[in-house]
Amino acid sequence: MNAVTIANNIVIGNGKLALIGGPCMAESLEVCMETAEFLTGLCKKLDIQYIFKASYDKANRSSGSSRRGPGREVGLKYLAAVKEKFNVPVLTDVHESAEVPEVAAVVDVLQIPAFLCRQTDLLLAAGKTGLPVNIKKGQFMAPEDMRGAVEKVRLAGNNQVMLTERGSSFGYHNLVVDFRSLPTMRSFDVPVIFDATHSVQLPGGLGNASGGQREFIFPLARAAAAAGIDAMFCEVHPNPSQALSDGPNSLDFAAAEEILTKVKAIHDLC
Repeated sequence: MNAVTIANNIVIGNGKLALIGGPCMAESLEVCMETAEFLTGLCKKLDIQYIFKASYDKANRSSGSSRRGPGREVGLKYLAAVKEKFNVPVLTDVHESAEVPEVAAVVDVLQIPAFLCRQTDLLLAAGKTGLPVNIKKGQFMAPEDMRGAVEKVRLAGNNQVMLTERGSSFGYHNLVVDFRSLPTMRSFDVPVIFDATHSVQLPGGLGNASGGQREFIFPLARAAAAAGIDAMFCEVHPNPSQALSDGPNSLDFAAAEEILTKVKAIHDLC
């Protein structure tokens, strides 16, 4: 497998588990800092590699009146502050080709949202930066079809590509996880990541917002670790009930520690 090297000597795909984690939305500097401080300490304790994640813009909200985030200028300042204070790599989403160069100047990993995983120009723009690119598998995509997304980034001369499983659409307002997708996507010579929190999302399930079934994060995460993953993706918030985005499927600090402890143990056995 072609391992992906990220800043701070983090390598995804070298056999050591990594966490991509943080609040769904970079809703405030305080929330970003508090979450990063907790997860940095937890990952050090558990010997897990850590990449902080938060989105400055949630461009695909269920409702046009939903909070989207602080915007690119302010959000990138939050990410830069986390990176400087805790000396951790940072990851964020990009939605349009034009924003990629500015974002790439701050972050260490560019993420392509699931709904945009077929957007050729966006994938090429991300690839041209030379930064690692994490592509989330679309809820509407068969895992074998993600080969095309990987090849688009490689066409730009970038072999630093990862794929993330985040569930597949199953009827209305529901997602299921087919764990065959993990070895299928790994066969493209890329590290694979399991998004434990988005996989239990109920898209649009609250009418004007997405719901979630947090109680299923634990069994799905354990199953993914046994199936074989290189990293776990989790949205973590100090108080999920107060989160401005994806609160129903986010983990609080206690749950994050419990689940990562179990996942690490299973991962090391497998």
